[in-house]
Amino acid sequence: MKISDNKMVSVVYDLFVPAVEGGKPELMESATAENPLIFLSGVGMMLPMFEKQLTGLSAGDKFEFTLSSEDAYGERSEDNVIELPKNIFEIDGKFDDETIFAGNIVPLMSSEGERFNAEVVKVGDNTVTVDLNHPLAGENLLFKGEVLSVHEPTEEEIKAFMGGGCGCGCSDCGDEQKSQCGCGDN
Repeated sequence: MKISDNKMVSVVYDLFVPAVEGGKPELMESATAENPLIFLSGVGMMLPMFEKQLTGLSAGDKFEFTLSSEDAYGERSEDNVIELPKNIFEIDGKFDDETIFAGNIVPLMSSEGERFNAEVVKVGDNTVTVDLNHPLAGENLLFKGEVLSVHEPTEEEIKAFMGGGCGCGCSDCGDEQKSQCGCGDN
């Protein structure tokens, strides 16, 4: 079976940031056989160009490709380095200096309830400067790895990855519902 939309995919890889000026590439992360990257393809879980590079591969196929920063996490933007009022980091009226310090990654939430991570850049008297850029923004990414498995997802896998249902927007994909929402057409 080949990787295409709506397939469960398991891969191992090493992710490198290519070397500058003839040096060695820097290993940034690895997905191992004991802890592989598992994802449902074609549903927006992964970087689109990462998935495009894997499309058509089968279990046992090896891969090596580089994504430009534009196709990965984009360029760094100084607009994504912002100052926030220090008081939003208080717990029971006391500033959380055990968590909020330069270099630490902290979870934040937008006013719409969206969760994301930020790196604390500086703690000032009245503000905390955070960097909302992805840590790999501005970097080209070199992936070297192998496809471990490709298979049709089970309903349990779909529920685990999509939060219930089949990903088509319905809440329950029983046989009757599949025909109504088009899930049975695949």
